[in-house]
Amino acid sequence: MNWISNYVRPTINSLFSRREVPENLWSKCSECGTMLFHRELKDNLNVCTNCDHHMAISPRDRLTALFDGGIFTEVKVPEPITDPLGFRDQKKYPERLKAAQKNTGEKEAMVVAEGEMGRTPVVVAVQNFAFMGGSMSMYVGNAIIAGAERAVKLKRPFILFSAAGGARMQEGILGLMQMPRTTVAVQMLKEAGLPYIVVLTHPTTGGVTASYAMLGDVQIAEPNALIGFAGARVIEQTIREKLPEGFQRAEYLLDHGMLDRVTHRKKLREELVTILRMLMKQDPAVVADLAAPKPAEPEAKTE
Repeated sequence: MNWISNYVRPTINSLFSRREVPENLWSKCSECGTMLFHRELKDNLNVCTNCDHHMAISPRDRLTALFDGGIFTEVKVPEPITDPLGFRDQKKYPERLKAAQKNTGEKEAMVVAEGEMGRTPVVVAVQNFAFMGGSMSMYVGNAIIAGAERAVKLKRPFILFSAAGGARMQEGILGLMQMPRTTVAVQMLKEAGLPYIVVLTHPTTGGVTASYAMLGDVQIAEPNALIGFAGARVIEQTIREKLPEGFQRAEYLLDHGMLDRVTHRKKLREELVTILRMLMKQDPAVVADLAAPKPAEPEAKTE
């Protein structure tokens, strides 16, 4: 046995011929542990193909899946003061903002856009949990107000996708003040006679749940989404009782009358279009985006 030709040479060849493999080709489902190929997962709207667990999806991917042809225009949001309290914990607040912007590629925790869904003009706001826990900040308040004002101006329905851990602690009382501000924005829609639909995604908690996330004309949630004000552990310690199984999950809230629907992400667009057109008193959406056939004219009688 020639160890140079049988061992050394193959080892050298393998070292020089080794190809670099990107690390983000696979994602692991947090529910069942299945390894999912990134393209397959994206095509399935970040829903596990094995156990149907709804994983996090970015605002832009969600907007692309919702709007016709994936085409939408962002609504401009007024910029608030960056660090009104000069807040600092382990890091300065501006440093945390820059880190979140770098990690997510977004300016803040909410994206507002306008476009068409099933040929129905609509304004949509999507909260981003990856941006500092989707926390309710002055910018988020400005974004909801900007979206509501745009919807009123164009006489369009307003859809909001919530995902948050509550108000942003770095903005203190100014973050909490977004609760009444956004409530006023929702009232503007109601006075204008425009539908306001909320889709609660995992998780939606804290002051967000206590304000705009629970004021929709129609309340829809994604499967198994965590929805509540205080955490289950805090509630158990307060009332000194064991909470029921599935407490604060979308299905539990649906059974107890706090939600209207729990809808799979892949069926959500179709259901939203149907609801919007019903509330706006429009004809049902045309299947396959084809023009509706004209009724046949009666043939002329010949004598």
